[in-house]
Amino acid sequence: MSARTFIIPASDPFSFDECLWFLDRGFDECMHTILPARVRKLVPLPGNPVLVDFRAHPEGIMAELLEGDVNPGTEATLRAYVHEWLAPQQDILPFYDKLARIPAMAYMPEAFKGLRLIGIPDLFEALAWSIIGQQINLPFAYRLKRRMVERWGESYDFGGTAYHLFPAPSVMAQADPAELRAMQFTGRKSEYIIGVAKQFAEGHVSKAALLALPGLEARRRALTDLRGIGIWSANYALMKSLRDATCIPHGDAGLLNALLSHQLISSKSDQAAMEKLYRKFKGWESYMVAYLWRSLAVKS
Repeated sequence: MSARTFIIPASDPFSFDECLWFLDRGFDECMHTILPARVRKLVPLPGNPVLVDFRAHPEGIMAELLEGDVNPGTEATLRAYVHEWLAPQQDILPFYDKLARIPAMAYMPEAFKGLRLIGIPDLFEALAWSIIGQQINLPFAYRLKRRMVERWGESYDFGGTAYHLFPAPSVMAQADPAELRAMQFTGRKSEYIIGVAKQFAEGHVSKAALLALPGLEARRRALTDLRGIGIWSANYALMKSLRDATCIPHGDAGLLNALLSHQLISSKSDQAAMEKLYRKFKGWESYMVAYLWRSLAVKS
């Protein structure tokens, strides 16, 4: 094993293929590139972006650094990033125990064995993505994200292909709303993204500051105080960036469709059945959501 290749251990059960499925759902994703049996990603380590190939390994994940400087802290920092992104060392067996108690969901530990909740380590990216996706379909949302990333994000060339970092808040804070509108962002979305970027750039919001707050409700309030961030967006960002296992993006169309498909609710307004189910997954609500989203690919 060279200094540019190392193993990130995973706790059983872990499936890189299941994680790869989530990352490769046929959308125009610009934040990583799917290649045969691996995913290539430009990882924004502090002051030292590195281009990395990630692939399955018997012990977990093999990371191979293709571009970027390696220093004594690179491996540890990259491991921490992957933990926030793919959570390979999280023990999900307690969640599987809960799934096994729900007849309609008992097939999931085997069908989706080893799937982890795929995160978005950058809180600004998670919030901006939640704004981009409001009230539009996913293919169009991915196109808008690509336009924004290619215009304002840093990019690095490797082998004739450009790999991107999500735009920094300090950059988006200076963006011209008219330019976003020309890319088919609505006026409100343009204002929301630039406004949230300014809050980050001016130091009013950060992941560290959010983590320092006393609990979920305080963190959610801090996010919903931002213009353009409602309950759904706040819960989504807390789930995907802070990896809060108790968050549910209430009202999410995919979640509701999956609940109906499994006959876990009688209608999209069946709040009593939803709350009853959610209580059974206390402490693992976000994983429940992730697995129901996963099920949409195999259930009509």
